Amino acid sequence: MLRKLGRLFVIKTRFEAYAIIYALALGATARGSQYLLEYPGFGGKLLFLATTGAVFLGGAKILDAIRYEREAKRSEGADTSA
Repeated sequence: MLRKLGRLFVIKTRFEAYAIIYALALGATARGSQYLLEYPGFGGKLLFLATTGAVFLGGAKILDAIRYEREAKRSEGADTSA
């Protein structure tokens, strides 16, 4: 039962990854806009860029992880059939 529940939290496809990255980006821009209000000027802009930059880095890592998992499954299947 817990295994089935745990599978809900595994990113399996690129579509799911893009949906998660989109949600992260929405949250980051909302937080970044709050930073612009709290810290007017250059500091707020830097914090806004930091929040959106973190989404770029995290999104790239998520997409790379999906690609590596897919390649590992392919190579595992090729090794067992040889």
